Amino acid sequence: MSSFDELYITMKKVLIFGKIHNCGIKILLDDCEVMVKEMAEQDPQIFDELPDTDAIIVRMTKITRDIVEAAPRLKVVARHGVGFEAVDVEALTDFGVPLTITGDVNSIAVAEHTLALMLSLAKQIIPYDQAVRKNNFNIRDRFSSSELAGKIVLIAGFGRIGRATAQRAQAFGMKVQVADPFLRGDEVESQNYTYVPNFQEGLLSADYVCIHVPKTPQTENLISFDELKAMKDTACIVNVSRGGIINEKALVAALENGWIRGAALDVFDPEPPRMDHPILEFDNVVVSPHCGAFTEECAQRMATACAQSVLDSFRGRFDTNLVVNKEVLKT
Repeated sequence: MSSFDELYITMKKVLIFGKIHNCGIKILLDDCEVMVKEMAEQDPQIFDELPDTDAIIVRMTKITRDIVEAAPRLKVVARHGVGFEAVDVEALTDFGVPLTITGDVNSIAVAEHTLALMLSLAKQIIPYDQAVRKNNFNIRDRFSSSELAGKIVLIAGFGRIGRATAQRAQAFGMKVQVADPFLRGDEVESQNYTYVPNFQEGLLSADYVCIHVPKTPQTENLISFDELKAMKDTACIVNVSRGGIINEKALVAALENGWIRGAALDVFDPEPPRMDHPILEFDNVVVSPHCGAFTEECAQRMATACAQSVLDSFRGRFDTNLVVNKEVLKT
């Protein structure tokens, strides 16, 4: 780093919303004043910190237009992850502030979590665990577990995480089908997977449906009553993307009426789910706390990527592949 760079980034203030790995904070502390606010919901007191804030790293806290307007020195918002539905991108763009994401740092972790959830459903891990703890060893004689090998998995969304999931599912001997309207069939089939041009038709034959699409107005309630009724009564659905892509009322109805065999959810709408949520009453549902990407390794990669985006912004340079609103970048 040149002496000019050192001078340029000295004493810049970075505000972090949510807990990130310490390795990212250490990178920033070499040159910046860092303030961490471990919160998921917006706290009115943060507005006192915004006037002299140069960068924001955010996990789940909403970044609203009010926040952007209150931070006149803001040079970047670095999203700790790849989704950004909680960020007012239009407001950032209006004020010329780039929004960065972490890129392909979480695909391995989330894909592994997807397989773990599928295996938990197939192998009846939760019911078996609870039965053994209650001295019901004979539960094994129900023969209620199943194998992934030979089963059809329909992957909705074939981005980085969808691809990583497909590779791992295929390694388990599953027949991988892919539904993604933004890809051509030959792009999928060249990787030895089956392209499904009609998602609704793909639901008819799938044993597992894995959701890997971003949450947008087009994908909200992508899976609702009609879709769940169309699935086989032996099928399971897995959502590690965002809550609201599966209509939770419809999912409850599907489980109550036996339209599907089971479900695994890493995400909810809203989060966390209320403790009396009916979805938590089913023993054929596996849940986790939106933690698919929360491995030690992935947390390090995401924190490092965020810190690097912040430091790059102070030097006036960006990895354009990680900038959501590229139009704000000066050419």
